[in-house]
Amino acid sequence: MRYLLVSCWLVFCGVGCSATATQPTLHDFGLSVPTAIDQDKASVNINAPTWLWDNRIRYRLLFASPTQVRFYGLDRWIASPPELLEQLLVFSGKAQDYALIFRLQDFEQQFDAPDRARVVLHFSVEAYSANNKQKIGMQEFYLQQPTKTPDAAGAISGFTDLAHQAVEKVQGWLIELPDHRN
Repeated sequence: MRYLLVSCWLVFCGVGCSATATQPTLHDFGLSVPTAIDQDKASVNINAPTWLWDNRIRYRLLFASPTQVRFYGLDRWIASPPELLEQLLVFSGKAQDYALIFRLQDFEQQFDAPDRARVVLHFSVEAYSANNKQKIGMQEFYLQQPTKTPDAAGAISGFTDLAHQAVEKVQGWLIELPDHRN
């Protein structure tokens, strides 16, 4: 009888633990606090390859299998990376007075060795004047940084930093553009 109770308890714990382990933890780029902006003036359109429109966190083992894309099973984005970037840009107010078209090309964690990884964010931006849709400029951005840890937590932290850096870099680029906002 004692063995039966212990067996039942182990089975129950195993089922209970596995049920909670199958639910992934959802992440975003941190708290987005909308600034006081005219939402009609902020126009951001993000284009991305089909595979970037899901919420899985991608990584690649460059040292072992550089052509294979893998995904973390227990961690996911709350929305797709293009949606998260769009929200961050609109809420930051950095796109105000411009119509921006983003072309997201790369958003993944890359492992150079089992204990060394980096996150990569590659995109281009086209800026158009808000009123007449005249193209003002185009710029390509390639951002990367080493992760603090070579795992999902490192990827999430790194991508959060890169997303905020991307917003600041785009803002810096927009400031340098000729004034075509009117």
